[in-house]
Amino acid sequence: MNAWEAYMDKRVPGARELCTKDMQECLQAGYTWENDYLPTLNTVQASRERFEKAVASFRSVTEHLSQRIRERFGKDLDADVVLYMGLCNGAGWVTEVNGRTTVLLGVEKITELDWCDTDSMNGLIVHELGHVYQEQYGRLHAETEGKAERFLWQLFTEGVAMVFEQEVIGDAGYFHQDRDGWKEWCESHEGLIRSSFYADLDTMTRENQRYFGDWVSFEGYGDVGYYLGTRFVRFLMKADSFDGIIGYEVGRVKEGFEEFMRTSI
Repeated sequence: MNAWEAYMDKRVPGARELCTKDMQECLQAGYTWENDYLPTLNTVQASRERFEKAVASFRSVTEHLSQRIRERFGKDLDADVVLYMGLCNGAGWVTEVNGRTTVLLGVEKITELDWCDTDSMNGLIVHELGHVYQEQYGRLHAETEGKAERFLWQLFTEGVAMVFEQEVIGDAGYFHQDRDGWKEWCESHEGLIRSSFYADLDTMTRENQRYFGDWVSFEGYGDVGYYLGTRFVRFLMKADSFDGIIGYEVGRVKEGFEEFMRTSI
């Protein structure tokens, strides 16, 4: 761990404080450095071919990305995108480093998940920039009261990022999580996902939530919250534009979700 902490600021000054704080929260939730962090970092050394493929995909995806976003939305994003070894908290994280909006991509998690091909990298980077777009042109962060509102807001913002991703790529049915029948299963079990999320809201915590992350499981599938969030935002877009939706306050999101729950699939 000492070597990891010493490394953190070398490439991205300011990253150490962010990442160590996040790690401490994970350790408090029951994860450990030896069993969860270090093995993930070691996968990069054991999978050099995947690592090199990820780097090549990163370069390919980012080469004309600003132009693609401008062509679809007519706006520019002011952000740095960094492929980073040692992030440890996931495949992607939008944060602020030294006053700059920064997308940190964890190459060790990308390697572990085998999201190294161009399509997966495309989805991952554009998804994170969807959060940046909402932050710069709408409302990404909101004051929430209680855990139910916090997780509903997470569902909303992840749905926004997923729709942004689909729009830039040009495919409303695209999900970068679609592996081994994931999308087909979500489509056929949308009612279950929807009702379960609604029922879980009042008791959901970071430790027991089963909707966000490849490491959690909902009926044997991870990341189902991203599917539900996308469906929710697409529902909202029936009555409002994407640029209008990203500025919603918590109250409007809650109203929209209640409407979403009342509609038939």
